Amino acid sequence: MIFLFKIGFLDVSWVDLVDIGLVSILLFQVYKLIRGSIAVNIFLGILALYLMYLIVLAAQMELLATILGQFMGVGVIAMIVLFQPEIRKFLLVIGRGTEFRENFLKTIGNWKSDYNDDFDVQQIIDASKTLKASKTGALIVFSRDTELKFYAETGDPVDAEVSKRLLLTIFNKTTPLHDGAVIIYKGRIKAARCVLPVSENDHLPAHFGLRHRAAVGMSENTDTLVLAISEETGRLILARNGKYLRALKLKQVEHKILQYLHNQEPANWEEVEEEEEVSDLTPAK
Repeated sequence: MIFLFKIGFLDVSWVDLVDIGLVSILLFQVYKLIRGSIAVNIFLGILALYLMYLIVLAAQMELLATILGQFMGVGVIAMIVLFQPEIRKFLLVIGRGTEFRENFLKTIGNWKSDYNDDFDVQQIIDASKTLKASKTGALIVFSRDTELKFYAETGDPVDAEVSKRLLLTIFNKTTPLHDGAVIIYKGRIKAARCVLPVSENDHLPAHFGLRHRAAVGMSENTDTLVLAISEETGRLILARNGKYLRALKLKQVEHKILQYLHNQEPANWEEVEEEEEVSDLTPAK
């Protein structure tokens, strides 16, 4: 092995530098995932205990070292339990970012996306316009590749074609189905009154209500596009991969939905086209 230099009694090689670089990237990605959540404080607490254990071990304090050693012995299991949402999110990010997954989904997406030809997205836009004007809360999940059975089973099955009248009926404040999310898969409303995970991101705007936080949370945990309309303000947002867009015109909302359904999203999802460009790109009904 070729050594680059020495630091005291340590011999540093190219492999060591690559190892340090990869660990730094891994820690940075973990920090980005848990940033803004309560998991940061838990992680710092576990790190402080581990450093204390090393100090106690070096000082040969046998009794305290034994106690802390027993705790550190089950530390891996404890971290899996405590950081289960973050680990899930981390694995989801890896799965989304792999080249194999992108190529595989694009290959099978060609025949899966055929159903979008029969999916009249304008029905969603017309319903959203009415819901915004009347300040009626709404939460709509678009799933392109998975049926979301786990989340669909938390609500009531519908299995109906998407239509403006049906959406307005579901989200009407006097109906029992209005409090929850609608899941749309393969151009059909699979279920209503579904329960979605709420985002724990502390950096979300303070005025975001439960629907908006549920939209962001669902996009963090699944490969979906989520539309939310506030009941208090009529504000509409689109959420994707834990990010969100607001103050969108309805034509831009329609374009974003079509991009998602046809697997044609830009690398920078937060980039929004001008209304004139959207009009040219949106396929005619």
